[in-house]
Amino acid sequence: MSAIAPTAKLAGTHRHRSFFGGVYSFARREFRDALSSRWFVLYTVSFTILAVTVSFMSLSGVGSHGFAGFGRTTAGLLNLIMLVVPLMALVAGTGSIAGERERGTLLYLLAQPVSRTQVLLGKYLGLGVALACSLCLGFGISAMVLAWRAGSVGISTFVMLTALTCALSISMLSIGILISVLSRRTGVATGIGLFVWLILVFVSDLGLMAGTVLFKLRVQEVFALGVLNPLQAFKMSVIVNMNASLDVLGPVGMYATQTYGDALIWMLALVLTAWTILPLAVATFAFLRRNSV
Repeated sequence: MSAIAPTAKLAGTHRHRSFFGGVYSFARREFRDALSSRWFVLYTVSFTILAVTVSFMSLSGVGSHGFAGFGRTTAGLLNLIMLVVPLMALVAGTGSIAGERERGTLLYLLAQPVSRTQVLLGKYLGLGVALACSLCLGFGISAMVLAWRAGSVGISTFVMLTALTCALSISMLSIGILISVLSRRTGVATGIGLFVWLILVFVSDLGLMAGTVLFKLRVQEVFALGVLNPLQAFKMSVIVNMNASLDVLGPVGMYATQTYGDALIWMLALVLTAWTILPLAVATFAFLRRNSV
């Protein structure tokens, strides 16, 4: 009996190591493929140029010359991030599984001694790290330019913006992965991803305003509907971490501040976490249940 127990324990440890080893192998492969792809270079260069440009325009808008500080640049980058980063992550995610399926390489991957969960998690982690590297590189170059021209005052706010942007990107990547698992062709998956991006960025705000007028929604209901949007949760998180007042968002911001106080930031973090975990969990379940490739 005493000899069996250690053997079973060692076998369980080996299985755990084998599982995570398989996930790591696929993540490394996906990360390497992402680094060599054109979208990674294009997004990184474009985001870096836009970040530096926004910092310059933020200061020139108040009649000065040179580059803005970190605080003003953070405020200037907020709307740009809400437009560009979700699109980056959704496009990357929607092309993952659907792309492998359309090229016929998914059948080869699943023929290896690995599970579907290892394949999916490995691809997700590899793409997530690639996106984080792309964003951090863009923010890093912008931060060096800003520190050189305007000093390091407010850099903690900029670092927090970088972390929150990475969190937003991986939550959007989860949604993209889910779309990719449910789609058979890359074109269809990308089209659905663009539609989801359009809804989150534009339609949700317009629909919320229209619903408020038509149905005379109370401020509590408007806040609940708004915070369910991961982009709005990200926006409020950035404003709170800038130590700015949510009053700039109107009655909804005032209600959120007065009702939830210091707990608001944790609520917003929970929303972003849920948008990361739930779509990925549904994607994993759907990928496991598919009888065909």
